[in-house]
Amino acid sequence: MIFFSLYEILFIVLSAIIVDWLIGDPRWLIHPVTILGKLIRRIEYVLSNQTEQTAWTQRLKGVLLLFLVAGCAFVIIWWMQLLTNNIALWLCYIINIWFISTTIACKGLKDAALAVFNALQKNDVQQARLAVSMIVGRDTAHLDEPEIVRATVETVAENTVDAYVAPIFYALLGAAPLAMLYRAVNTLDSMVGYKNQKYLYFGWASARTDDILNFIPARLTGIFLGLSALALYGPKAMIRSWKSIIQFARLHPSPNSGIPESAVAGALHVRLGGKNQYGEIISHRAYMGWPNQTLRVHHIRQSIRMLYVTSYYIAGGIVCLLCWQLYSF
Repeated sequence: MIFFSLYEILFIVLSAIIVDWLIGDPRWLIHPVTILGKLIRRIEYVLSNQTEQTAWTQRLKGVLLLFLVAGCAFVIIWWMQLLTNNIALWLCYIINIWFISTTIACKGLKDAALAVFNALQKNDVQQARLAVSMIVGRDTAHLDEPEIVRATVETVAENTVDAYVAPIFYALLGAAPLAMLYRAVNTLDSMVGYKNQKYLYFGWASARTDDILNFIPARLTGIFLGLSALALYGPKAMIRSWKSIIQFARLHPSPNSGIPESAVAGALHVRLGGKNQYGEIISHRAYMGWPNQTLRVHHIRQSIRMLYVTSYYIAGGIVCLLCWQLYSF
């Protein structure tokens, strides 16, 4: 096992953040999450290739799926890290920087949200529905403009945890192997962690593990989003953001997602939540925030700004720690 010094891990993670800011996830490269998705579907097919399965059988197979996918993600990256370290330390750094950068998606999330924003700016609701369908699981075919904006803002808020704070948190603890393990669990949750007839038991282990891994990062994100509201919109926005978390986050069905959603809703003077449709299933999500303003296109850009200011806070904190390390040395 390779143990980096504090200086090394801070340098690696900061470099990964910068790589994501600058280039994101180039389409000409095969993304590790794409490989994870194919692996998940393949193992799922093998494990669920039976007509009758009891609830406990499905749970056990879901646990096996979790261990196989998360274990493969961790071991493969750890092995690559070990191999490159034996060749050259700088190559080990590059491997870690690149793979950590693929676990975070600040630029990718911004670009996806801006695709919706730009379509709505052109009054092209159909294109906006198509763009938002790429980043949410709900049906988007009949959404009007406020609902398209709501779906986008909710996604940016929730993914501030999943696509930025959480992977960086685990990268700081265990470099690329632990960051990729987190991304594997998070991908599992997004693919099989649904409370429907098909995945209620089979996806249980993945969903619960994702909840556990996101517990601390989600609460850190709530703090950072409040501070982002302070930087962007003033002290009152910060107070509204944190007050919204206290009042509304516990109402969300997820123990974690309600925190960033209520934080952004409070800061932006809007109300998130409401009716979501998934096929023939209609889900009523608890409301987050107060409906002081009607959801409009500019709220998408405001939520992106909160995401980026959060990223600046974290990167700035890492820079401060690096400077402290250099001064101490």
